[in-house]
Amino acid sequence: MRDKIYLASFLLLAGLLLYLGRDLLAQSAWATWGVTFAGTSGAAVLGLAFYQVQHQLRASRRELALKEAELNFARQVQQALFPQRFPLNSGLEFSAVCVPAAGISGDYFDVLELPNGRLVLAIADISGKGLSAAILMSNVHAGLRILAQAGHEPAEICRQLNRHLSHFTEGHRFATLFYAEWSRPQRSLTYVNAGHTVPILVSGNGASRLECGGVPIGLLPCSTFQAGAVTLQPGDLVALYSDGITEAGVLEAEPFGESQLEALILAHRTRPLDEIQREILKAVRTWSGGEPEDDMTLLLVRATGAGEGTS
Repeated sequence: MRDKIYLASFLLLAGLLLYLGRDLLAQSAWATWGVTFAGTSGAAVLGLAFYQVQHQLRASRRELALKEAELNFARQVQQALFPQRFPLNSGLEFSAVCVPAAGISGDYFDVLELPNGRLVLAIADISGKGLSAAILMSNVHAGLRILAQAGHEPAEICRQLNRHLSHFTEGHRFATLFYAEWSRPQRSLTYVNAGHTVPILVSGNGASRLECGGVPIGLLPCSTFQAGAVTLQPGDLVALYSDGITEAGVLEAEPFGESQLEALILAHRTRPLDEIQREILKAVRTWSGGEPEDDMTLLLVRATGAGEGTS
């Protein structure tokens, strides 16, 4: 920037001198020589400045390409953490999507079938955005899977994961988490909602919320959590989502909101889950009027017959 100011000042001064001394050029050889020298010097300075600008531009392009390559690699690694397929014959069917706001997401969802027949559902939202949130998300992913495979109860899993995050992260970093385990024989969903946006359960009795739990994980090292349980009948639908959906449009006007999401699910509850997902994302994008302001994650779960499920 400083070089550009010097160059502009030099050229302006040279132009001013040429204008003021235009009558001397025809009368003095010294004036002609001086103007020629100034013009040559100006051209040299201009050429040098142009070279510097080109060099800086090439360096910026290389740096941008390197950052883009790193971001693409991080995005690929993150996509590999999400479930690539959903369990069959679990008594549940699924549809899920994660739409990052910044190329890489701080949201997380998981569906994990354990060897003892348990089925784990989880969705989390890491505070912040971008690469730092994605790194913390991968840590939550690994910790949750280790604890789930160790056979701990949902409340204990959240307690241990909270303690780990409290010591591992800075004080202002945390995660909201909804963790649930499905028992096909009892058709029971045992869950803990650790400060996450409240999932919507749509059943024959209408819509209700899965609120039982505690505070977000990572805030207080000694937090405890309470588990809740619901019984799912065939056709019951649970919508798990991040606040990027319900808070869409908040920067422009009013947020999309839970009530509008609930109404949309009730209106389309009998349709295939993929279609419900598309309708929700379409409505959210229409409401917000553009690109997502925050990561948007949606996990739809529907209870099927006792031994049936689709991917």
